[in-house]
Amino acid sequence: MKTLREVPVGGTARIVKLHGVGAVKRRIMDMGLTKGVVVLVRKVAPLGDPIEINVRGYELSIRKADADMVEVEL
Repeated sequence: MKTLREVPVGGTARIVKLHGVGAVKRRIMDMGLTKGVVVLVRKVAPLGDPIEINVRGYELSIRKADADMVEVEL
């Protein structure tokens, strides 16, 4: 299982599954990260947090902890 956090800068991945429960999972889905969506990792901050991605035509910054809850396939 690969997570969004493990995708290299410049890499693309398709979301397979969202882990997490309740409000946390809902918040991730509200940001546009849903099953089947392709994301592009644009930048990673020097200390690794946050990660900037392109999803559904817009840029999104996501925390490492949230990125770990998003299972992807490369």
